[in-house]
Amino acid sequence: MITRRALGAATLALPAVAQAQGRALTLVVPYAAGGGTDIAAREFAGGFGQALGGQAVVVENRAGGAGHVGALAVSRARPDGQTLLFAVSTNVVINPHLQRGDRVDLANSLEAVAQTSSYQYVLVVHPSHPANTLRDYIAWVKAQPRGSVTFSSSGVGGNNHLAGVLFAEAAGIEMEHVPYRGTAPALMDVVARNITLNVSSPPPAITLVREGRLKALAVTGPARMPALPEVPALKEVIPGLEIQGWHGLFAPGGTPAATLDRLEAAAKRVIATEHFRARLASDGLEPPPDQPRAAFAAAVREESAYWARKVPELGISLD
Repeated sequence: MITRRALGAATLALPAVAQAQGRALTLVVPYAAGGGTDIAAREFAGGFGQALGGQAVVVENRAGGAGHVGALAVSRARPDGQTLLFAVSTNVVINPHLQRGDRVDLANSLEAVAQTSSYQYVLVVHPSHPANTLRDYIAWVKAQPRGSVTFSSSGVGGNNHLAGVLFAEAAGIEMEHVPYRGTAPALMDVVARNITLNVSSPPPAITLVREGRLKALAVTGPARMPALPEVPALKEVIPGLEIQGWHGLFAPGGTPAATLDRLEAAAKRVIATEHFRARLASDGLEPPPDQPRAAFAAAVREESAYWARKVPELGISLD
């Protein structure tokens, strides 16, 4: 039975819903255009808008601070579901622990909506590099003058930076870290032979490897990547070493539960489509685990707590 009061509440809610659907939703990518997170976000955005009933979704790149500038901006945005963050794991669980000024606990000040992918990283060098295998590369680095070997990443404190640090430590080699404002420029300086090695998220690296502009030496996950089946995993050469990341969708803290439910449902409809999963596979990414929003949020908080302890141990800082 629909009472007059219930009908009135439903009627009053309709203009607000219609107004939200009529406005463009801003999906903030906290890196420069062309990098792995940007590519993944743009592939997600089209389907996301359709799943939201045809709402326009605008991808906005806000680079800086290894993703911290964009992530912080979303955490301070109006909590109406119209400004969201398309994050890589490190934006939320690692980078906040490196900040001197804006030490915002993003794992708790942002609302987790949905994980959109899981992935590993790719170690790439210029095709002219004398090393054709990871073992060759390790031996080559050990023979070079100290300070002459470099590796680039999308910024200090990112998973690709940490992957490079952990790889160098496990391999017993020294490489100078050169941070950039995104994966795309970090990769292009390897293509230009200004940097020795890059630890990249899969989407941009795989394209450059397929074009013959980069050479892949290893991937960092628990097994070989279907998109690069001939490239070994790190653990095949260095037992026990594996590093993985994820992409996820986040809203400003205080966003109403009903709005979060709507965004989560739309995100999961996109993730379940064959088209999106085919794009993930092509880019070297994997579908996320099937989990409710609360479980994803709990996992994010747990990972953040881990890195709060681990970052000081690794001696990583933004200086």
